Amino acid sequence: MHRQPFNKSWNRRHCLLSLAAALALAGCGGADTPPDVGYTLLDGRQTTLHAQRGKVLLVNFWATSCTTCVAEMPHLIANHQALKGKPFDTLAVAMSYDPPDYVAEFAKTRALPFGVAIDNTGKVAEAFGGVKLTPTTFLLDPQGRIVKRYVGQPDFDALRREIDQLLPKA
Repeated sequence: MHRQPFNKSWNRRHCLLSLAAALALAGCGGADTPPDVGYTLLDGRQTTLHAQRGKVLLVNFWATSCTTCVAEMPHLIANHQALKGKPFDTLAVAMSYDPPDYVAEFAKTRALPFGVAIDNTGKVAEAFGGVKLTPTTFLLDPQGRIVKRYVGQPDFDALRREIDQLLPKA
């Protein structure tokens, strides 16, 4: 068997390219744009990610059985209400395994002021790189690019500063 001589420069470059490709495929690198995907909100409205372009969008994947998700919901509500009237929106995406009646009851009893979608097919989670852990939150810029991904509860003060930086200056 013929072996290539060890080339340190080639090996380092190959490793860096492989790492960059893996990060891009995992949705971790740079400002990725998720593919346009449709979803239905609890109120029956059908829309798409593309329809949200022009706004800063916070997409939160959650489940009623996730204690951290439930604990962070008041922060999401407060953040959403504080930005009312600005080009900003929040989308709470319930995971495919979450019973729809639990999600609807949670949204009703907590008076969630933003759109809630049940990802019963898993297509929305897949569009964001195959989200499996909750809570996972994505911050999208007005062009629909993912600026930041948070796994677990984010630092809401830091998140708010990032949102403010993305909002157009008046």
